[in-house]
Amino acid sequence: MSWQAYVDNNLVGSGKIHRAAILGHKGGVWAISPGYTLSAEEQKAILAAFDKQDVTQAKGVHLAGQKFFTLQCNTRSIYGKKAADGCVLVKTKQAILVAEYVGPIQAPEATPVVEGLADYLIGAGY
Repeated sequence: MSWQAYVDNNLVGSGKIHRAAILGHKGGVWAISPGYTLSAEEQKAILAAFDKQDVTQAKGVHLAGQKFFTLQCNTRSIYGKKAADGCVLVKTKQAILVAEYVGPIQAPEATPVVEGLADYLIGAGY
């Protein structure tokens, strides 16, 4: 399956994720939802967010020009919230999954979709 298919079918296609991207650990966008733009600065910050958890917790996560307050942050996952909307970022061996959901979808509906795909990719060596 192509990387774009993971975004289109597994994430956005679930009906729980509004827009998503897959970033490589070494930089670069592997796949992204149409019209979703993560600036070079945002991509760099996302890559660093898992290593600088104290900064991520204090400053939040910026995606496509919007700030999400960090609810939880660890070496694998970052969860953020902005009003009724939220984000889920999950680090695999070679990539970072970035997903946003919009209300009325809630974190307990969106999080398993992203975490499940991350588990699959980790199992496949990615």
